[in-house]
Amino acid sequence: MALRTCKKCGEAKQPTDFEPRRHSCKACRNAQRTANKKKKDSKALQSRVLPPLDLVDLETAEGAPGASESLSGATEGLDELRDDFRKFAWVIWKHLNLPDPTPTQYDISQFIATGPDRICVQAFRGVGKSFLTAAYALWELWKDPQKKILVVSATKIRADDFSTFLMRLILEVPMLRHLRPREGQRASKISFDVGPATADQSPSVKSVGITGQLTGSRADIIISDDVEVVSNSATADMREKLIALTKEYSAILKPLPSSRIIFLGTPQTEDSIYNKLSDIFTIRTWPALVPEVKAVDSYKGSLAEKIYKLAMEGNHVGEPTDPQRFDAEDLRVREADYGKAGFALQFMLNTRLTDLERFPLKVKDLVFMDVQVDRAPMKVEWLPDPDRKIKGVNNVAMAGDHMFHYAGCSKEWRDYEGSVLAIDPSGRGKDETSYAVIKQLNGQLFVRKAGGLPGGYDEDTLKALALIASSEDVNEVVVEDNFGDGMYIELLKPVMRKYHKVTIEGVRNHIQKEKRIIDTLEPVMARHKLVFDLAIIEDDYTSAQKYDAEVRIAKTLIHQLTRVSYQRGALKYDDRLDALAIGVAYWLESMARDADEGVSGARDEAMDREIENFMNNAFGSGYSAPGNPKWV
Repeated sequence: MALRTCKKCGEAKQPTDFEPRRHSCKACRNAQRTANKKKKDSKALQSRVLPPLDLVDLETAEGAPGASESLSGATEGLDELRDDFRKFAWVIWKHLNLPDPTPTQYDISQFIATGPDRICVQAFRGVGKSFLTAAYALWELWKDPQKKILVVSATKIRADDFSTFLMRLILEVPMLRHLRPREGQRASKISFDVGPATADQSPSVKSVGITGQLTGSRADIIISDDVEVVSNSATADMREKLIALTKEYSAILKPLPSSRIIFLGTPQTEDSIYNKLSDIFTIRTWPALVPEVKAVDSYKGSLAEKIYKLAMEGNHVGEPTDPQRFDAEDLRVREADYGKAGFALQFMLNTRLTDLERFPLKVKDLVFMDVQVDRAPMKVEWLPDPDRKIKGVNNVAMAGDHMFHYAGCSKEWRDYEGSVLAIDPSGRGKDETSYAVIKQLNGQLFVRKAGGLPGGYDEDTLKALALIASSEDVNEVVVEDNFGDGMYIELLKPVMRKYHKVTIEGVRNHIQKEKRIIDTLEPVMARHKLVFDLAIIEDDYTSAQKYDAEVRIAKTLIHQLTRVSYQRGALKYDDRLDALAIGVAYWLESMARDADEGVSGARDEAMDREIENFMNNAFGSGYSAPGNPKWV
């Protein structure tokens, strides 16, 4: 039996796959019927909630100049949309061919629409809080076209995307047709008027970046959509500047009972600006999983009521709060992708866990000074004096965890007793090779260099490591050799011989990485025996800027150092920290020596030399100490 070709999909099929006198196969025709049914259902939806467009004078819709009562009460459906934002959001969702809003999305919608005049919505990534708030902005304009809405985001592009989305919906959704800008009105996607709006200096909708021109704007509703991102909140100074910028909102807002400020956000750091909103803001939090009972208090009363009840019942802990969008398996994958700390911030939205318990390593326990290449003081003093706080640097540590200049050092300087280059090669799932140059003197460790190089086994990376070893005159290279069975060392040896002859050895670690790193570094840091070169702070931060904005801070050594915890998988990126720990572990046997004893010994040696010089001058170069006659 000859095959027939479907005019729709172009595939050759059996004649039985076709209906009589049809040129398209049954599968294609069924797919077309389904699409037609969806289109028909969408039109039926519009007819249920709206009067036919030819029965409504859209030019005199409610809120327009000279509006009549024709629209208010025209249908029961319109009253329902006006009274309940959730129903309006459902209509918008259907226009976008999205599934029905989930219970969590309805819960967020209700809070946005009926909450106090100053609110902050904290919801996990991907829940659709920006989409919901865009629909809310249209709902407000649909009810009252005279309102002015200002959209502020971390960047101008992000804010413009929000306002462009509003314009697209106005142009496409039939029930919003009367809001289309008219001739003579502002019609830019980033600053536009809605049709019924009267002339005003401020547009109906305007978008601006948080660092843009906020002054001079006026608004009834300010939507602050994700103004906190990694790139503008990594350090305490950045966060302070960001908070200062958001305080401008109060000057922009019209002094009306109906005026509102709505923050939408996902915290990017443990010291999120959303934690510092004034008491006049009401915060609601929707984490991705039902938290444990003991963690409820850390949300400071901000948990959404439904989630709070599930948490207190105790038998729903760990269950997804919005399973229609993210089920348990999906969230497990995301937790693996983001790491424990990242998932706690981005999805659990818990920024108030006890930092001291979670993150034992603090930069305040480090000593910072200009570390020399070949020699160092026999003893360096540490003192967290506020006057010694290092200012003007990109400190990506926790809030309140400051860096301090060294408090002083001994007059006795000596050449280093040894110098090691520790290397953590690029391995599975990593895209840089990390290194640390650590030198040892009198039980103190001096970190001269630390950072990461793109690549791993390529010639350029190997050469860069060899040049670092040469410039720092290291006498040992230590390479983590958990993967590759020594292959990396064999590749490194010939390159290293060209530039710097040195011993290379591999180390293998079988202890849980996080535990090994903390147990190695914490005792040394607690005794303030780890001295960092000041240049590392900026070099570390600058070298991470070549990566995508979302991961730049996580790539830095200081961030990894201050965010590591005993929890397995706490960090998504830990390579720079691992290289530091490998280098410190190399010197641990030398750390038992007490620095004070070393200084005392150096003074005794200096005194002996002075006495010997004096006796030689007094009695001649042939003088021999008593008990050691020269003639023997």
